[in-house]
Amino acid sequence: MNILVINAGSSSLKYQLLNPDTKELLAKGLCERIGIDGKFTYKPQIAGKETLSAVDVAMPTHAEAIKTVLNTLVDPKNGVIASMSEIDAVGHRVVHGGEKFACSVLIDDQVMAAIEECIPLAPLHNPANITGIKACEEVMPGVPMVAVFDTAFHQTMPARSFIYAIPYEYYENDHIRRYGFHGTSHHYVSQRAAEILGTPIELLKIVTCHLGNGSSVDAIAGGKSIDTSMGFTPLDGLPMGTRCGSLDVSIIEYLMENHNMSIEEVMNVLNKKSGVLGVSGVSSDFRDLEKAAAEGNERAKVAIDMFCYKTHKRIGSAAAAMNGIDVLIFTAGVGENSAELREKIASGLDFMGLKIDHTRNQVHGEEALISTDDSRVKIFVIPTNEELVIAQDTARIVSQK
Repeated sequence: MNILVINAGSSSLKYQLLNPDTKELLAKGLCERIGIDGKFTYKPQIAGKETLSAVDVAMPTHAEAIKTVLNTLVDPKNGVIASMSEIDAVGHRVVHGGEKFACSVLIDDQVMAAIEECIPLAPLHNPANITGIKACEEVMPGVPMVAVFDTAFHQTMPARSFIYAIPYEYYENDHIRRYGFHGTSHHYVSQRAAEILGTPIELLKIVTCHLGNGSSVDAIAGGKSIDTSMGFTPLDGLPMGTRCGSLDVSIIEYLMENHNMSIEEVMNVLNKKSGVLGVSGVSSDFRDLEKAAAEGNERAKVAIDMFCYKTHKRIGSAAAAMNGIDVLIFTAGVGENSAELREKIASGLDFMGLKIDHTRNQVHGEEALISTDDSRVKIFVIPTNEELVIAQDTARIVSQK
């Protein structure tokens, strides 16, 4: 079975074609600048097929982007499948499912309506996800579509974790609560760690650190998410590339009153001009920050120290939520590739039984055990594979039709 995985943004569309049973990746790529000038990247994983990098392609809408992807996948020269009939289903990443979805679902009119109802909870993400789904339905009529939600994995959190200390009617009437995100990533790496250890995940207490431009830490006990750092929106929790993370909400009022800012202007600052970018004044990319810090930029050093310190604290908080920890996992762009930041974050957690091995930690983008032999807690680097999870969920649901 071949599954096309789609992750649609407002002006971009990431895609992968893979077989969830064999885990074979056939092709992947990216459509960028949709509605502007259109850039198309295609990376076939079969020998002898040509890679296309940032090729100019007219993509006024997501529908044209999907058509470009499909035409390339079946191209007689560089395609990886003979015809569209070899695509059995499409799995769509959807950021916010609210409380309506605790698992992935086959998309129908009711599901689409529910995703649309969640737009106020993820105004930057859900509209793009809906656009991607509709574009696929237009170009691939009759092909089953499945929605896989970032929030679904966290629906196992108990009320003590997700309830905010505001009047309860705001939860009852407006569904204001902690939702959490990156659920597909947290789910995958925790399952993979259990496989590596040969231990049933039901017996493990795992802390997963998805660290990148967007970052979150999750406490997973017995295979279930019981607490997570992101909240009602992806703005909460750790400081990130451009997002502020947790802060005193009175700062919003202060900025509005003392800088004559509207709520829209304040939220733009908190979402797009804060985080390590705002502190450093250098970049939202941690590679740029590490370079600048090495060259003596003090604000870049402060931004890195802040990020590592707050991640360090959150790991302790997640372990406390489970009354223990057996495994610590680093994943995503920073978690998989920055040995320096991993060591900075994990150092000083000896009291919890964590000891990181400096030599083993010198890995980039590959699975590795990076704890010392005498560390009571196993520390892993595990590259995330959200697309595989989406493909596997899609195949499972479609096969049940």
